[in-house]
Amino acid sequence: MTEPENQHRGVEAARLGEHDLIKELENIHRSRHDTLLHGSPAALAAHTTRMAELEEEYLRRHPERPVSAGRTREGARARAPQE
Repeated sequence: MTEPENQHRGVEAARLGEHDLIKELENIHRSRHDTLLHGSPAALAAHTTRMAELEEEYLRRHPERPVSAGRTREGARARAPQE
């Protein structure tokens, strides 16, 4: 990757401290909707790539993260109205 491309993408996710990784994730998730609706195809592609990089790094660091029961398939079915 060339230097200008690297500057555009930001610091490699693996090199971010924990606080900065969380901050980057919060920022990218906050801007996702606007990028999807109004960003150019190149901007959306760059956003998707960066978001995946940050999320993969978070999951690498936290493989045993707590998962809410409501965020599982079984939990979602339990919320669905029964016919």
